[in-house]
Amino acid sequence: MRKYVAELIGTFTMVFCGTGAMVIDQQSGGSVTHVGVAITWGLIVMSMIYALGNVSGAHMNPAVSIAFSVAGRFKARLLPGYIASQLAGALLASVTLKFLFPANSLLGATLPAGTAMQSFVLELLLTFFLMLVIMQVAHGSKEQGLFAGIAIGSVVGLEAMFAGPICGASMNPARSIAPALVSGHLEHLWVYVIAPVAGAVIAIPIWKYLNASNNLPQHLPRV
Repeated sequence: MRKYVAELIGTFTMVFCGTGAMVIDQQSGGSVTHVGVAITWGLIVMSMIYALGNVSGAHMNPAVSIAFSVAGRFKARLLPGYIASQLAGALLASVTLKFLFPANSLLGATLPAGTAMQSFVLELLLTFFLMLVIMQVAHGSKEQGLFAGIAIGSVVGLEAMFAGPICGASMNPARSIAPALVSGHLEHLWVYVIAPVAGAVIAIPIWKYLNASNNLPQHLPRV
C-alpha cells in the first residue's frame, strides 16, 4: 500500500506542477513561456524520483510500469495497483487545477498540432528514448543510480522542449488521460495512450540486445 500511495502522490505532484505550468502560462499571457514549461516538467520528474524512488521506484507513468513488467524488473501482480494509483493521482491533479482555474478550457490536455499520425510517431519515439534512459540508469551501477533523477528529468525536459509544440510530449498515458477527462477534450486521446505504451515496450528488447554482452561471463573458455 505504501508503494501505491507513493505513486499517487508522485503522479499528483508531477501532473499538478507540469500541467499547472501550462495552465498558468495561458492564464498569465505567456509569462511562464514554453521553455519554462519544459523545464518545469523536467525538474518535477527529477524531484519526485529523488523523493519517492526508494519507496515505489517513482514510475508515475503506466507506460513505464508496463515496460518494467515486460522486462521482468517489476512484479506483474503490482501492475494494476500501480496504474490505478497513477491514474487517480493524475485525475486529482486535474480536478484541483479545474477548481483553481475554472475558466481554463484545456487544463494542459495534449492535442496534436498537426496530424494524429505525426503525433503518434513522435510520442512513440519520445517514449522509446525515455525508456532506454530509464532502463540504463535505473538498473545500472550504484553510481548510475545516484544520477538517475538527473538523467531521466533531463530527458523529459529535453523532449518537452523540442516536441511539446507539436505533439505535447506526453510520454505518459496518465498525464494525458486526466486533463482530457476533466476538460472534456477526448479527441485523439488514443494517440497518447497507445503510442507511449508501445514506445516503452519496444525499448525493452532493444535495451536487452544492447546490454547482452554485459551479462556474459568475464572469463570465456578458450576455443
